[in-house]
Amino acid sequence: MRNLKKYGLLWLLSAVALLLLVPGMFHERGTDVWYTDRVAVIAYHHIDDYTQGDVTITTTRFRGQLTDLLQRGYHFISLQQFRDFMAGGQVPPNAVLVTFDDGYRSFYTNAYPILKELNIPAVNFVITKDLEHPDQSLIPSLSRDQIRFMTREMKDIDAQCHSDSLHDRAPDGGPLLTTRLPKDGGTEDLPQFEQRITDDTKACVNKLKELYDRPVDAYAYPFGYYDEQSIALLRKAGIRYAFTTASALTVRDADPMQIPRINAGSPFVKENSLNNLIIKSISRKSS
Repeated sequence: MRNLKKYGLLWLLSAVALLLLVPGMFHERGTDVWYTDRVAVIAYHHIDDYTQGDVTITTTRFRGQLTDLLQRGYHFISLQQFRDFMAGGQVPPNAVLVTFDDGYRSFYTNAYPILKELNIPAVNFVITKDLEHPDQSLIPSLSRDQIRFMTREMKDIDAQCHSDSLHDRAPDGGPLLTTRLPKDGGTEDLPQFEQRITDDTKACVNKLKELYDRPVDAYAYPFGYYDEQSIALLRKAGIRYAFTTASALTVRDADPMQIPRINAGSPFVKENSLNNLIIKSISRKSS
């Protein structure tokens, strides 16, 4: 017993010495400030427990990632807070904006309950042509009623544009947003191309405006492809913020039409490693 007490005292003294030598080694989680006056925009696609894919993760992984960030002291912001930030407003330290692409039904069935439980805002970039027949898309899509329900129940859930029908490839394999299509035995001329892009974008915006009463002015580039011409056309159609697939944090003076995002929806991103991806992105400059 005497030896046990001796060893216990030695352990206690060693621990105290270690704390004195290495201040902050044992600290409460959630107190670190990784960055200020910047936003980490993270991107997801499909949340599903029964299918696998490069952009699909399970509900357990999704919940684990978000919970880990909360415990580490990250603060989740809404799209409106992001707009305010880009206009000069303040955001909390370690600010994160959650985004989804493609408007899959799994956002409603699997992601939304977790977001609601954790009180985390999110944006879903919707392919609005799929609203007509949500059961007929390759992966079932959100319905109008589901979008209405979520955006009414949670004021910080947003539906924004991923194009109406441009999330596809041209016959030559190029993305529809940046590629002129065959037409009348030739190729679209510039006015025809511009009209197609602006009409599609306005159709997407108008379809979403029918579903809820918040601004629809944000866009995620299909497949992440864009160029200066498509940026100008989207702006002409009313888009003020466009999101890319480049990986970096967003600073206030970044180009609002080239907002970077960190891919969180890969099965290779473990529950406790999203934090590492964000920290690695701190040194990268947004456009």
